[in-house]
Amino acid sequence: MTDPTAVSVDAELLAEPRLVVEPGVAARVSAVAGPVLQGMGYRLVRIKISGEAGCTVQIMAERPDGSMQIEDCEAISRALSPVLDVADPIDRAYRLEISSPGIDRPLVRRSDFERFSGHLVKIEMAVAHQGRKRFRGTLAGVEDNAVRLHRDDTRAEEDADVLLVMEDIADARLVLTDELIAESMRRGKQAERELKQNLGLAPPPPPHAKTSDPARSNKPKPKPGTKTGSKPGKKPEPTNSKKHRLAAERLRRGDLDPTEGD
Repeated sequence: MTDPTAVSVDAELLAEPRLVVEPGVAARVSAVAGPVLQGMGYRLVRIKISGEAGCTVQIMAERPDGSMQIEDCEAISRALSPVLDVADPIDRAYRLEISSPGIDRPLVRRSDFERFSGHLVKIEMAVAHQGRKRFRGTLAGVEDNAVRLHRDDTRAEEDADVLLVMEDIADARLVLTDELIAESMRRGKQAERELKQNLGLAPPPPPHAKTSDPARSNKPKPKPGTKTGSKPGKKPEPTNSKKHRLAAERLRRGDLDPTEGD
């Protein structure tokens, strides 16, 4: 039986507009692809047009819950290819590529910035803020129409916290860290369990069990023997290395099973 509350939430997420959008030819592709994806139950994340090795049109998409499987990419490609052929938004031959956003994903909607609060990001502004366009730091929430960022590249005399207007952002993406990879793995395992339950391949959760999105829960559980009110130790700085980027690329291409080790 379908949960009407979940259906309502999915509908709201599908209708949520992107605040970080592409200019030029990519915008024309977006105008064609966006409604098709929404009608299929997917959200458009980003469109990137590359001229390397011929013209490639990469379309990133996801389900409202953030999941995306190879079967989803294939279904979108089959539905979108003929529509793009008719609309003809690009004046040359191109190769269509459908993909998931990946672990170090772009952030394009308000819900993206809310969902990944507490994670390390890189932001490039279309409109300069306080004389600069590039920022790096930890997401610290959303306030009205702006993102609060705790910068990790400030000088002694600078304020580490800045508010960046979302509609002035040209590009924002997560930085690959150990914490982000671990969270992605947890979400993958949870999505697999829910899929098995929906297909009747696994018993449903107990009626009293609470469902939660690991991406929204950023507070670590206290260690056994520690008091809830005790002062936490210093949190280690997130790491970012070549091995993490390679792991993310393997996961995006389907070479790495996010549920491995479950």
